[in-house]
Amino acid sequence: MAEGERSYMHPEADRVKTLQETDKKCPACGGTMDFDPATGGLRCPFCEHRETIAYAPDQQTRAEELDFSTAEQKGNCDWGREVKAVICKNCGAESVYDALMISNECPYCGSNQVMEEKGKNTLAPNGVVPFRVDIQRAGSLFMGWIRKKIFCPKAAKEKAKPESFTGVYLPYWTFDANTTSRYAGRYGIDRVVRKDGNSKVVTDWHQMSGVHEEFINDQLVIATDRHEAGLLSRIEPFNTEDNMAYRPEFVAGFVAERYSIGLKDAWKRATDAIRHVLTGHIREEVRVRKNASRVSVDRLETNYRDVTYKYLLLPVWLSSFQYGGKTYQFMINGQTGKVGGKAPVSPLRVALAVLIGLALLALYYFMQNS
Repeated sequence: MAEGERSYMHPEADRVKTLQETDKKCPACGGTMDFDPATGGLRCPFCEHRETIAYAPDQQTRAEELDFSTAEQKGNCDWGREVKAVICKNCGAESVYDALMISNECPYCGSNQVMEEKGKNTLAPNGVVPFRVDIQRAGSLFMGWIRKKIFCPKAAKEKAKPESFTGVYLPYWTFDANTTSRYAGRYGIDRVVRKDGNSKVVTDWHQMSGVHEEFINDQLVIATDRHEAGLLSRIEPFNTEDNMAYRPEFVAGFVAERYSIGLKDAWKRATDAIRHVLTGHIREEVRVRKNASRVSVDRLETNYRDVTYKYLLLPVWLSSFQYGGKTYQFMINGQTGKVGGKAPVSPLRVALAVLIGLALLALYYFMQNS
């Protein structure tokens, strides 16, 4: 490592190195190799030479669960608006990047590298869910998705170019925990009451309380607010069990974003989500046990034990286009291929569909009464 360079180490992750160059040169032609979703290895885009990503015999191949209580860095990193200057170690060119980007490629020589952020002691990703869907497949899935949007204007569909997708690894936290919840509420059993030839449904309510124990596995929390949460939810879920211990080769040729929401705030968001999950499971448990028609959980107190976390990079294809003065963004899950986005709607097409519907209803009414 050259003088003045520094690499941050993550003590809980077996001192995983985060700031390594991924500037792997092709032994056949000397080109810079990229990660290849089709094979899970490295591929040279110039001569198609391929190599596997190998782990040493004593290395873990899966991301390690880390102890939340002993994590040293739990705060947010609210410095996404800053920029940083990075000198390419291959050609010497200096480029300016968003401070949250931890990987990109040199625009001059194409060298792939994991960027060093000066003066910011943040946690390193200890796992990555590699891209399984390549850009050609992503484009095909996107075109299939947008063709089904019958109210989307033709001109908008022509603007949505599949080749404009950018592969990005987004930062996520996952949390595991053993939970014990004490709850109280009511459950109701419906019965039909008939009187004077009429019938109505009456609910008999009963008080309930109890203890519910459950292990929470990989509760997912996005570690950045830079992307629309609703749009991200449309491409979930990710199979976070299918992860690999972090290696810089997995992000070669892709952009990777550093987290801005730290462990402390992420855990708060996780407990809110876990509360919702537990409430649903308790409702279903009581409904089955009591043969109840409806269940209301009015009080829930949960104790968490053995909390662990992972900091994962998850694969997403991003794209957007302009239409009618508005920007429409699309995402594709880089692991499963699930597509999410908002397509513009043509008022003319909607009006035409309404008119056709009314005409069909009128025809049906005429045939029924003729």
